[in-house]
Amino acid sequence: MSDIRHLPEAPTHTLIHPHGDVVERHRHDDHQLIYVSSGVSAIRTERGAWVASSARALWVPAQTWHEHRFYGHSSFHTIGFPTTCAPLATEAPAVIAVDPLLRELVIALTSAGTPGDEASRMRAVLDDRLHRATETPFNLPTASDPRLAAACRLVEDDLAQPRSLRWLATRVGAGERTLSRLFRSEFGMTYPQWRTRTRVFAAMILLAEGATVTHTAHSCGWATTSAFIDTFVTHAGSTPGAYRTTAGGRHPVTPG
Repeated sequence: MSDIRHLPEAPTHTLIHPHGDVVERHRHDDHQLIYVSSGVSAIRTERGAWVASSARALWVPAQTWHEHRFYGHSSFHTIGFPTTCAPLATEAPAVIAVDPLLRELVIALTSAGTPGDEASRMRAVLDDRLHRATETPFNLPTASDPRLAAACRLVEDDLAQPRSLRWLATRVGAGERTLSRLFRSEFGMTYPQWRTRTRVFAAMILLAEGATVTHTAHSCGWATTSAFIDTFVTHAGSTPGAYRTTAGGRHPVTPG
């Protein structure tokens, strides 16, 4: 795509991004680990969309175009890895669960003023941790079939409405069985599974923007706040309230 900026080196640093800030699509010759210690970054690639937050980091392979939009006051950490020395053997973006040790390693490595020998030792430990890191596949894949893409847009445009598969199929000119098959073949999940993931994805962004748990639950289509909390904990690993506190940037990490 002609509008992709080519930035050869994937930098290792920390940047502070205000709410609503956008980093236009670009690619690197290096691999990159992306982590947000406060706030939320919604990251889009040709393969789909991901959310990076305090609980999960995103591994972006070299030459993968990606763009960011930030929600909440965000502390944005990136670490570059040469293609000759990659701790993760994957050619596709991957979401990595961030435990306390991995979090502190990333923050320390991306802080200004870390001596070179100390940084080298921390990188060695980071590589070991990434080799054993748990992948948490939480992304919104991009549809290639135009009927499936249209159905996804109808749901995303009004998450508060519980659209049935039959209703969607009628609107996009496909049979219900055909649309069900497209969700499974392109996304590897059923329509209800995809819709739940989409609602949690949207909820992460609303919470980072400061929305209340109750407002977020209703806006994203949950009938009760308790049902929303249960689903959010299952997918995000924390309660919506705890996530809102961290993602909202109440304890931002500033560059050293």
